[in-house]
Amino acid sequence: MDDARGPVGPVHAPELPKWRRVLRRITRITILLAVVSSPFWGRALLRSMDFFRVRRVEIEGLRYATPDEIVSRLRVDTLASVWDDVSPLEARVAEHAQVRAVRIKRKLPGTLVVIVTENPPVALVNTPRGLIVVDADGDSLPVDPTRIDVDLPVLARKDSLLLRLLAETQAEEPALFARVSEVRRAGRGEIVFELPEFRILADSAVRAARLGEVLPVELDATRRNWRPRELDLRFRDQVIVRLQSP
Repeated sequence: MDDARGPVGPVHAPELPKWRRVLRRITRITILLAVVSSPFWGRALLRSMDFFRVRRVEIEGLRYATPDEIVSRLRVDTLASVWDDVSPLEARVAEHAQVRAVRIKRKLPGTLVVIVTENPPVALVNTPRGLIVVDADGDSLPVDPTRIDVDLPVLARKDSLLLRLLAETQAEEPALFARVSEVRRAGRGEIVFELPEFRILADSAVRAARLGEVLPVELDATRRNWRPRELDLRFRDQVIVRLQSP
């Protein structure tokens, strides 16, 4: 008797119910977490697996330093695993003068994410070698002004009081800080802030919050069609406006 059945094709396993697929996924995650949480053999087992070799490094938070500078300090080779201890990597990156803080996290299966908090530059200081970029402590930073636009106030020399005040203004009054082109000491314990439109006079005890009081005064002067030449903060609870000559 002839076989009436047609040709036999590939046999597919029936699709699992949705609840079983979800259960299987949960089981896999649970096993992975159990391995990861093991203080001894779990991490060692994961480090030995090619699946978790480092294949990519992502850098976040950079503005002044370059990614190449950070990656070169990591010194991650082709045998490194994302489960290796990242403390030595963080320590090497933290040695960079531009880095204030660093944290490394894992993105499975093979990516390290380096999150950098930079040490912000606050001024350009005149030196016999030309202008150098410095931070709030007066330390030179490896910032190349020919590569990165560093529009910072200029100081004639390193001055801890002025640098501290600039750093405070940068943090609390960034809109005003961005407009300051030069800061210098004047006679009798006074400080002069040069802006494109006018100058600010203050005493050496001035704080960033007090400097910020010039902004609403400037706005009011603009509404009145005044052209300020000088805003004087040396008098308690007042801002004296001196106008340009007609």
